[in-house]
Amino acid sequence: MMLLQTLLAFIVVLGVLVVVHELGHYWVARWCNVKVLRFSVGMGKIVWSRRFGPDQTEWAVSLLPLGGYVKMLDAREGNMADVSAADLKREYTVQSVWKRIAIVAAGPLANFILAILVFAGLFMHGIPEPAPRLRAVPQNSAAYDAGLRGGELVTAVNGEPVQLWSDLRWTLLQSAVNRAPARIDVERPDPSAAGGVSRFSATLPTNTLSASELETDFMPRLGIDLARPPATLGALTPDGPAARAGLRSGDLIRAIDGKPVTDGGMFVDMIKAAPGKALVVSVQRDGQPLDITVVPQRVEASGGATGRIQAEVAMSPEMVTASAPPLTAIARGAQKTWDTSVMTLRMLGRMLIGEASLKNITGPITIADYAGQTARIGWVSYLSFIAFISISLGVMNLLPIPVLDGGLLLYYSLEVLTGRPVPPRFGELAQRAGIGILMTLMMVAVFNDIVRLIS
Repeated sequence: MMLLQTLLAFIVVLGVLVVVHELGHYWVARWCNVKVLRFSVGMGKIVWSRRFGPDQTEWAVSLLPLGGYVKMLDAREGNMADVSAADLKREYTVQSVWKRIAIVAAGPLANFILAILVFAGLFMHGIPEPAPRLRAVPQNSAAYDAGLRGGELVTAVNGEPVQLWSDLRWTLLQSAVNRAPARIDVERPDPSAAGGVSRFSATLPTNTLSASELETDFMPRLGIDLARPPATLGALTPDGPAARAGLRSGDLIRAIDGKPVTDGGMFVDMIKAAPGKALVVSVQRDGQPLDITVVPQRVEASGGATGRIQAEVAMSPEMVTASAPPLTAIARGAQKTWDTSVMTLRMLGRMLIGEASLKNITGPITIADYAGQTARIGWVSYLSFIAFISISLGVMNLLPIPVLDGGLLLYYSLEVLTGRPVPPRFGELAQRAGIGILMTLMMVAVFNDIVRLIS
């Protein structure tokens, strides 16, 4: 069932993005009065088609689901002897270079517009996410050296307001990629201060993070992690280790073997790390301190033995819902689309010069996996994923690689500068080179997908 859901989620993502991209080409071609012969979702052999519209355009579904195309009346692809004089004026190659640029650029532009609209819709609806409140900061970490201790609420990074945990992660990642430190503004609970909070700024050395660290969860390397609620026990399994030891629902865990427990996540980690070992758990019950000895049950797992006491622990972080009015939401959606596009290009540039690993290149298997995961999480995550993939598709298609939209835009830009088209022979050679580059990238992507799948 999970595999079926993943495949369905992937098909929807792929279908939406391909249709939107090709509709961009189609609509602008029609606006430029170029005759469109076929609109195909998929490549290769046509498995279904129907003709509609005044030009009797063939709308088709083809066998290979990766991609699609818009076929226009083009003198380079066939004999024009049977074409009417009226249609000859609508042939693609006789159009001005600016019309051809508009038609080619419309596909990637449609992907960016889709991302903006999806983000804007999410911002208007409101996105429930964890608040950017910090967990207890470990000593000997960059965050600790910067003066952070835990419990702080991050309000801005480099002057940019932060509302959600994802905003915090994104802005820190931008600073790291730009090789710049990050100045974060925080609010810290302080009963002696006006309003019960004190405000200060701290600087994190995000510029020191290596390329390999950015490919993983880099925030804990700075000493930054998401705050969790205090370790309060919920329902206990009857006759489980916790219940047998005398622990009760509502107990607030203060320490284990004298080591302070800061939150539910830390308590769970400490229990997991002590299978079969007697632990002295210090709790607060009805306002009174109490020490209880509990022995976590030993459970064998793929990663080794782990401890379990069969008790629920509060783990849900503080949540906030960020929403915005329509115009603000559209502006934020455009800004997020721009920032994501720039970040994608910078990461591609770092891969080209060897500062980032080629392992970051992903293919259809990984995209399908993430599509399934986000679909299972909820529609907000799934729509966000569609928006990010749409941006990636738009950016990749604008790369100056022959056979991609960016390659054609490069040809037409040269035509604008020189006043004459690129020689056909040069175009053929460049197209072969472009196909080679794309095939190489695809092989790297599939190899990375298989490695991720196995590991």
